[in-house]
Amino acid sequence: MPDTVFFRLQNQNGVSYLMLMFAIVLIGLSMTVAAKQWKTMVQRELEADLMAKGIEIQNALALYSATMKAGRVTQAEVYPQSLADLTRLPKPFLRKAYTDPMAHRDWEYLRGPTGGIMGVRSSSRAKPFKKTDFPQVVRHFEGRASYHDWVFQHPNPSSFGSFPFSPVQAGTPVSPPPVAPQPILPLHN
Repeated sequence: MPDTVFFRLQNQNGVSYLMLMFAIVLIGLSMTVAAKQWKTMVQRELEADLMAKGIEIQNALALYSATMKAGRVTQAEVYPQSLADLTRLPKPFLRKAYTDPMAHRDWEYLRGPTGGIMGVRSSSRAKPFKKTDFPQVVRHFEGRASYHDWVFQHPNPSSFGSFPFSPVQAGTPVSPPPVAPQPILPLHN
């Protein structure tokens, strides 16, 4: 009888060890799944932040250009030399000079013909989650393969009737489409 009790205790120790190993494997697998979901959630939030900050910079570039070229004889686009120029008083066009949320460093700048910043883009080559249903001001992002291909610039390719399907190269100016003259209508009192 004592041999039977001893045999059962040894048998139970083996089962306990096996159950412990099984529990450790299950915890490891669940942590792996949780980590993947967390990484996806963080990337989606960074992507939304990239979109918001990029559109804000794009709008600031447009306002800066419109303000700076007002009253000039030539109507060529005017671009700031740095994002910090957009934040300066007396009329700041941008709340602060943002950094690239995806790469966690400065943006890649697209230089205009005069050397100013006509646009920004992320240096991240990661694949975006969002492929369609972009806001109207950035609908030219549809089908782009990486965040690096998302170019926030002025003039904006989405505001034209047709937009390029290849990424804009750094330093390549994008000219606006020709504008047809509008007839002057008389005012009626």
